[in-house]
Amino acid sequence: MIAGPPRGGPVRFLADPMLRTIELTKRYATGDLALDRVSLEVPRGQVLALIGPSGAGKSTLIRCVNRLVEPTSGRVLLGDTDLTALTRAELRMARRRIGMIFQEYALIERLTVMENVLSGRLGYVGFWASWFRRFPAADLARAFETLERVGLVEFVDKRADALSGGQRQRVGIARALLQNPELLLVDEPTASLDPKTSRQIMRLLVELCGERGLAAVINIHDVVLAQEFAQRVVGLRGGRIVFDGPPGALNAAALTAIYGDEDWSRTAAEEAAARPPRGAVLPDRDRMGALGQ
Repeated sequence: MIAGPPRGGPVRFLADPMLRTIELTKRYATGDLALDRVSLEVPRGQVLALIGPSGAGKSTLIRCVNRLVEPTSGRVLLGDTDLTALTRAELRMARRRIGMIFQEYALIERLTVMENVLSGRLGYVGFWASWFRRFPAADLARAFETLERVGLVEFVDKRADALSGGQRQRVGIARALLQNPELLLVDEPTASLDPKTSRQIMRLLVELCGERGLAAVINIHDVVLAQEFAQRVVGLRGGRIVFDGPPGALNAAALTAIYGDEDWSRTAAEEAAARPPRGAVLPDRDRMGALGQ
């Protein structure tokens, strides 16, 4: 595993990590090994970015933590609670402590923003109260406060299917926060968003974790966003951890270990500067190269 020296010293874990995975393994019925003995500790309050190529096991890891996918072997501990040892009823109770934010938002399209956010309290109210959408006044007040914090208070009565992608993601964040979780699991929060909105969503997530002391594991493809916003980066390849360190240690050698051989020496800005401007007329000798032929 590659890990460079962090800025200002080594990464230090707290004595009581919020999340621990111990030798976590997942092999699907097809025989594919998605996770191969992954051991990881996430301290309270830390924002961790999970990066790696498609098929590396990032989404599987997140889903094994809350047992949306059942691990083949290994353990997952949330504080002192062994999630892998819980019965279904016990797991439902424990999941209150874990907020899940999905790539495709997982909103109920025909419901309003407020109704979608209040669904984050379903684990705390009785069946009939949730069926008739009768929530305590305290829950309603918290929902309004949370929507104001994520910038959507003016959209409380708007249907989810009338929102933009960034607004939908904010609803998903507000819904997760209304659970009053200790851990956030975030699966590709920026995959369907434009660059500006992606930065806004990542900034919001980091700010909220800081304000509430939440640990977060964010599965993200955008390495630049991971470097800019996360406190720690973990790289997966072939179901194994091949990098674990601070964003500043994510150098060319680390990126090669995670993604494979590539020229990582040039920044995105340098790559863009090297490309000819759109519509430019190139000398004959340069045209074939610029066209990739």
